[in-house]
Amino acid sequence: MTRKKNGFLTLCCSLVPGAGEMYMGFMKQGLSIMSVFWMLIFLAAFLNIGPVLFILPILWCYSFFNVHNLRGLPDEEFYALEDDYLFHLDKILPEGRWNKRRNNLLAGALIFVGAAMLWDYMMDYLRWLLPDQIYWNMMDSVPRVGVSLALIFGGLYLIRGKKRELDEKEREELMK
Repeated sequence: MTRKKNGFLTLCCSLVPGAGEMYMGFMKQGLSIMSVFWMLIFLAAFLNIGPVLFILPILWCYSFFNVHNLRGLPDEEFYALEDDYLFHLDKILPEGRWNKRRNNLLAGALIFVGAAMLWDYMMDYLRWLLPDQIYWNMMDSVPRVGVSLALIFGGLYLIRGKKRELDEKEREELMK
């Protein structure tokens, strides 16, 4: 059971995304926010895609104001709140519904991350063989191009899957 906490400590904890929710007893929600925050920083640094960092101030503000809104709730409403993850993964991936399509998406993501790590490792050795201008152009552009292509193909995959789903529904309706 969560209970309201000290106002000053709530303010201090709310300065770190997710920590305020955790301090107030909403561990799942705090963990979700904190994980997204640090994962975005990791992705931006690892894949050299700085523009993804524009989400950080939005996430920080959400977390900060969420904590203070929770603290300002009347006692009855506060105690009635249930802790839940920010993203409801149980609805996205229900138990027993892991199929080949999702397995392929996970495999693709793992291959992509592995390829990015291998690329980063190999570029350390290519630095000695290539002139500086070619090396830096390659080092900067390949991870960005890879992420761009992954996003494009992921979007096409989702569109194609939705079109198939609509076609199947249409066929079922025609059969009735």
